[in-house]
Amino acid sequence: MSKSEKLISLLGGQPVIPVIKIKNAADAVPLARALAAGGLRMIEITLRTKDALEAIRRVANEVEDAVVGAGTVLNPRQFDEAAAAGSKFIVSPGLTGSLISAAAGSEVPLLPGTITPGEIMTALEAGIDFLKFFPAEQAGGTTFLRSLASPLAAARFCPTGGISALNAEEYLAVPNVVCVGGSWVAPDDMIREGKWDVIESLARQASALKPA
Repeated sequence: MSKSEKLISLLGGQPVIPVIKIKNAADAVPLARALAAGGLRMIEITLRTKDALEAIRRVANEVEDAVVGAGTVLNPRQFDEAAAAGSKFIVSPGLTGSLISAAAGSEVPLLPGTITPGEIMTALEAGIDFLKFFPAEQAGGTTFLRSLASPLAAARFCPTGGISALNAEEYLAVPNVVCVGGSWVAPDDMIREGKWDVIESLARQASALKPA
């Protein structure tokens, strides 16, 4: 099984990966439990806050139902730190040679951001065929993704950026899309206010999304 296949296997058919920014590590465990209870086991915690690595560590150690990964990983140092904290997958906004090398030396799969055919071809040459399409809406959306399906048939995508409950099903209907990433299931204000029941409800709605 390739690392991309391993990542898709971990996803388990989940249509939405919540993209989460956690400012307070104490929120990580109840948030992950709420999302998992709503059917979204796989979650991405972005490395955009000082508490992000600790949040990943707590979820990895305390929430058996969750599959936690790190997002906004920009370089090999962050890749290694996130993996050491317990990340089961790593997400980057772009693709670099140094990140490809870091992923090649690790059991943790990389979901790298790509937009152009050249970036996608570089990932495919490295054996990575499950890719983040970012920023999705700004980069051409579903029309662009459909145009990639024939010339780059081996590539499969998780579009992220501008995805919401309003357009998620439109993306999920594209043949080369496996899932989408988005932050609407766990908004910053709801995390801050500890509205775990509301987040669980949003997660349950998102987990039930089907292609349009």
